[in-house]
Amino acid sequence: MTLRIFIATALLFIVSGWLPAASPAENLLRKPDEWFRSDAGQETLENVLSWQTDHGDWPKNKDTTSELFSGNGNKPAGTFDNSATTGELRLLARAYRVTENQRYKQACLRGFDHILAAQYPNGGWPQYYPLSNGYHRHITFNDGTMIRVMEFLRDAGSSEDFTFLDKDRRSAALKAVDRGIDCIIQCQVIVNGVPTVWCAQHHAESLVPVLARSYEHPSLSGAESAGILMYLMSLESPSPEVVSSVKAGVAWFESAKIEGYRYKKSKTEPALTEDLSASPLWARFYDIDSNRPIFSDRDGVIMYEISEIGSERRGGYTWYGGWGANVLHAYAKWPHR
Repeated sequence: MTLRIFIATALLFIVSGWLPAASPAENLLRKPDEWFRSDAGQETLENVLSWQTDHGDWPKNKDTTSELFSGNGNKPAGTFDNSATTGELRLLARAYRVTENQRYKQACLRGFDHILAAQYPNGGWPQYYPLSNGYHRHITFNDGTMIRVMEFLRDAGSSEDFTFLDKDRRSAALKAVDRGIDCIIQCQVIVNGVPTVWCAQHHAESLVPVLARSYEHPSLSGAESAGILMYLMSLESPSPEVVSSVKAGVAWFESAKIEGYRYKKSKTEPALTEDLSASPLWARFYDIDSNRPIFSDRDGVIMYEISEIGSERRGGYTWYGGWGANVLHAYAKWPHR
């Protein structure tokens, strides 16, 4: 995948409302080759190298491009969550192609091997590796975590920025993606014999939907499922199993859309107001058995109306979104439908 195609694909996923914004490292991929040779580019790349952990990954919610790790205290744990690690690896791969600096190559290889090592035998990826004791150990679709890893590996198997990878590594990347796709198919939740969509987290061994944070229940996820379907529809030669999975997921999005309301995230104002002209909405979480939207405060008690939860979670979390709109639009043009 060329850089132009990667950026276009990333923008599509971000617009669809299910991926966090591109990381600072990913944003630098728009720089021309000359920048990577410049003093400013070299300084930035040194910053990125300084934040890589001993395992080969990078921390989340940290601009690893703007300053060196000070060395004071413990370096934050690395993760695949919130756009971490894959952005840094893309940047370093590009930097090595332009400059042939061996340090960039070695850092990239460490991170690449770490991603491969973190994959479960069933094809899924956790948020952190080595594994944590909490929900982070489970297969994580939340915020596009697993899909970002799979996009990275797919690109690593074919992109010109990764030609330094040996044949075995490039082959391993593509095989890991195939296992990831199989995992996605296996995780699709079946209700009364009908395939539906996915939870934000699935159990690392049994693949059943699992709890994450106290207000993120085992459920059908309108947000993460949209991202998964967009990814599956981006495959050049989808298998019959993938085609069936997409068709079932799209059917669920058609059935779960909420019309006639406008959503506003606020601690003080009503979340939903009637508006017949508003675009369709989808809830972040749906009860698996009843397909009703569900909501929770931090106490974990499930409510069926957003007005029933407190202002802190009501205004501090995105409970509705237009996630399915781009899914339905993409499906209408999908040649395999």
